[in-house]
Order: sequence, then C-alpha cells, then structure tokens
Amino acid sequence: MDFIKIGNLKISRLILGSNPFSGFSHQGPNRDMEMMRYYTCNRIKEVLREAEKIGINTIIGRADHHIMRVLMEYWDEGGNLQWIAQTCPELTIEKGIYNAIIGGAKGCFIHGGVMDFLFANNRLEEIPLAIEKIKKAGLIAGVAAHNPEVLLWAEKNLDVDFYMCSYYNPSLRDKDPEHKSNVTERFRKEDRDRMVEVIKILKKPAIHYKIMAAGRNNPEEAISFAAKHMRPQDAVCIGVFIKDKPYILQENLSLLQKYLAS
Repeated sequence: MDFIKIGNLKISRLILGSNPFSGFSHQGPNRDMEMMRYYTCNRIKEVLREAEKIGINTIIGRADHHIMRVLMEYWDEGGNLQWIAQTCPELTIEKGIYNAIIGGAKGCFIHGGVMDFLFANNRLEEIPLAIEKIKKAGLIAGVAAHNPEVLLWAEKNLDVDFYMCSYYNPSLRDKDPEHKSNVTERFRKEDRDRMVEVIKILKKPAIHYKIMAAGRNNPEEAISFAAKHMRPQDAVCIGVFIKDKPYILQENLSLLQKYLAS
C-alpha cells in the first residue's frame, strides 16, 4: 500500500468510504434501505477489519452518533483505522466538529453539500473560523465540494490541510444542503472532467471521491481514470457494498495499485 502525508498524518492512498454504512446509496430510497438493513454494526466492523488487513489505514465517515458508536466498538476491540470525520448537514457545523473532536477523529472536513449550499447563498463567512477550530483541536482540517467553484474559492480564502473533491455534482444544493434520495441525480462526464482540471491547481492534497458515480461507472475505467489524475500527494476514497461483491475491497486495491504503477 502506498501512503501520502496530510499534516502529520500518514494516510493510505486508498481510503475506505462509508456512505453505504449510513444508507446513502445515491440510487434511490429502496437501495438506501437495503444498505441500512444489511450494514449492521457487526458487518460494518467486519469491513473495517478487512480494510485494515489489506493495508488501508483510514476511514472517512460522518460525525454522527451511529458512526461514532461503531468506531468506538471497533477501536475497543483492537481496531486501528484512523477516522477523518465529515460534518453532517442535519447538524450545525459546530456540532459536527465537536463530535469529531470528542469521538477521536484525526481530521475533520466540512460536508460538501453544506459548502455548496453556503457558496450558492453567499454565506461562507463562518467557514474560516470552523477551519481554525478544527486545527486548534489538533486535527487536520479540510472542506469538501461537489461544485468545483467552491474549491477555487477555498483555495483563495482558506488555510486548509486538504480538499475533498467529488468527481460529480449530481444535484443542486442551492436550496438545501442535505442529500434527498428521491431526487433524480445526474452523473455527467463533464463534471468529472472539470473537477480533475481544478484539482491540478490546488496547492494542498486532494482526496478524490464519488469516482464510481455511486456504482454507475465500470470499476476498472473509474479507478484507471482516478489513478491517471491523482497527483503524488493525492488519495482516493471509495465506499463498498459487500453484499453485492464480497471481495470488492481487494479488487479496488488491486486496480488502484495496477494503474498507479502504470
């Protein structure tokens, strides 16, 4: 496994995502419920242990009580994955950061839907203070976005340690920062192309995410594209639904290693 450095953290270039653990399929309400029913606490911990076994050392997950509880059990049972926390749009930014700090996270970033929403409504004045609060607590700090223009704003106005860069901007967040599972989402090639162009000019490490278009892309094509556009300081975050494919973690890692090497 290759690693990058963000702040003082050593981070595997393949990071485990957790949208499926929280029932965010981006494939509709029925699929959301299927993921929530499947991913019991024990099954989530099985995935965490498997990720650790193959060399992944980092998980990105929501700063909510569900993920905090699962990670607490996993760590108490000897697990060693480090947690980078994502604030939650249903909570205030301050509460999300608080949960990350007390929950043992090593890093925290502002949710992409929240950043998109605040950017669209010219309400980003609280973000610099939020980043400062994360850093003062000793965590690495970042922001996420589905809209590349948000990252260009952040590059000019924030002192972050890393960026979370979504390949797709599937639904507008100008009216509501939260994801709505009954809304039609669009995963457009031009969004992906625009995001990787913006990533080129970001001065800090980028974590590429939603590279699979929530299961719509062919894994080999998606991972080869990501590997081609990952700079030496970048990583990629991929969530998995092992009910569909039990060995998907190992397959993702093999493909990433193959294409990074080439």
